[in-house]
Amino acid sequence: MPEGKLLTFIKELSVLLEQKPSEEIIFTKGKKLLETLIAIDDWLPTEFTKPHPQYYQQYLLYADPLDRFSIVSFVWGPGQKTPIHNHTVWGMIGQLRGEEKGTPYYPQAGGGFKIGKACVCPPGHVDTVSPNTHDIHVVENNLADQTSISIHVYGGNIGRIHRSVFDPINGTPKSFVSGYANTLVPNLWNPAQ
Repeated sequence: MPEGKLLTFIKELSVLLEQKPSEEIIFTKGKKLLETLIAIDDWLPTEFTKPHPQYYQQYLLYADPLDRFSIVSFVWGPGQKTPIHNHTVWGMIGQLRGEEKGTPYYPQAGGGFKIGKACVCPPGHVDTVSPNTHDIHVVENNLADQTSISIHVYGGNIGRIHRSVFDPINGTPKSFVSGYANTLVPNLWNPAQ
C-alpha cells in the first residue's frame, strides 16, 4: 500500500528538522518539500476544506509531539481575511486551491505600520514568514467568488502559541491564541492523504 502524501511530507520534514537546520535551510529544503505536497491537489480530506460563512477556518492536520512544527489547512470563503497579526515562529504558506493575497506590515518607530508590497499566491506558490525577516501581515482570499485553501507549516504548534493582532492605526498589540476549528485530525495512515 502506498504511503499517503501528507504522511510522506511529515516524515521528510521531521528528518530535516532533526538535523536542527538554520532557518535558511528550512526555507529552501522545507519549502521544496511543501511545494511537492501542494503540487497535486488530491490528498486533503473534505472535512478540512469546509469554509465558514463568516470567518476563515484553521484546521489542524498535524502537530509534532515535540512542538517542532505544525501543519494547518486554512480555508477562506470569499472576502475573508485575517486582522494584522504575527506568528513568533517561522512559517511557510503553500497555496493549494484558489488564490490568496498576503500583505506584509512593518512596524514604525512612532507607532503604526508601513504597508509592504502585497504578494498574490496562485496554486503551487509557497511564501514564508519569520520574526527574523517579516512576521507581521494580513492574509486574505483574493477571489470574490470561490473558496481558497492554503497549507501552512509553522515552527511550533501555532494553535497554542501566544501571538498578537495589531491595531492598524497605532500598532497596539492584543494577545491571542488561535486554536483550531477541528476536534479530530486526519488519519495519516489512509493512503489517500
